[in-house]
Amino acid sequence: MIYLRLIWSYLKIGFFGFGGGYAMLALIENEIVTPGWISEKAFTDIVAVSQMTPGPIGINSATYIGYVAPMNNGFDSPLWGVLGSILCTVVVVLPSFLLVRYASHYIRRHRDSEFIAGMFAGLRPVVVGLIASAALLLMNRANFGSESPEIAKSIILACAALAANLFTKIHPIWIIAASGFIGWIIF
Repeated sequence: MIYLRLIWSYLKIGFFGFGGGYAMLALIENEIVTPGWISEKAFTDIVAVSQMTPGPIGINSATYIGYVAPMNNGFDSPLWGVLGSILCTVVVVLPSFLLVRYASHYIRRHRDSEFIAGMFAGLRPVVVGLIASAALLLMNRANFGSESPEIAKSIILACAALAANLFTKIHPIWIIAASGFIGWIIF
């Protein structure tokens, strides 16, 4: 049944998704796109929408996928989608809640421990690597197009947005708005 598969997928995402939303993207993509619940293009759109709406990417994507997956698998009523949204959202948050609840007590008791300090020192570069892999994951045909002129325009727009973010004091909201407007014009 689709709900059991969704619960299992989001339990895995909840337990093994360390480092925040971007670090979890590869795991979410593997669990959601591979079974065919949504396309690679739809996944990219979910990431974009999740960034524009309040809340973390993992929770926003869980809510959306929980709604869409049952509807795409023969459950026609929107109520089945709402049930899927609730299930996926609760299931993706539950492991983190439990781990933080119990691990925080241990970490607080042993905060001066070399083991804890070493563990966090080892996790930091892994999280950076996972975030970098998310950037590479999003550099696909769905985002950059399949024809040479589309790819060139997309790369130029991405580099311009990156440069504006790194080298100017322009607020990211304005960069996003300008990029959307420019994308509307050139595509």
